[in-house]
Amino acid sequence: MRKEMIALAVLAGVAAIPAIANAQAVIVRDGETVGVVADDSFGITDDLRPRFREYVVQENVPNYSVPGQVMVGARLPEIGVTYYDVPSQYGAHRYRYSRVNGEYVIVEPQTRKIIQVIE
Repeated sequence: MRKEMIALAVLAGVAAIPAIANAQAVIVRDGETVGVVADDSFGITDDLRPRFREYVVQENVPNYSVPGQVMVGARLPEIGVTYYDVPSQYGAHRYRYSRVNGEYVIVEPQTRKIIQVIE
């Protein structure tokens, strides 16, 4: 009985390896790694990014100036920046976007952490 439980635990662990390996994404900006996210479903997918970029440029939201570098992982201020809903057709409806220091960013609304910079 004990050997069966150990065997099942090992099999479950081995079966989870591909899922764990696929659950990370490296974010590269200007040829440098700027962050790793735990789930590659964060933000706007590569195929939708050009359309989303066109959308946000058309929306012409104000540009907000904040101290520091705009990069994945940085936290934006609670006051002084307006955050806008990401339309559901871009697949990131739980996030918000803004334009900060001339860059369009996708932000996790509860923490205001930048999860993606839209190039």
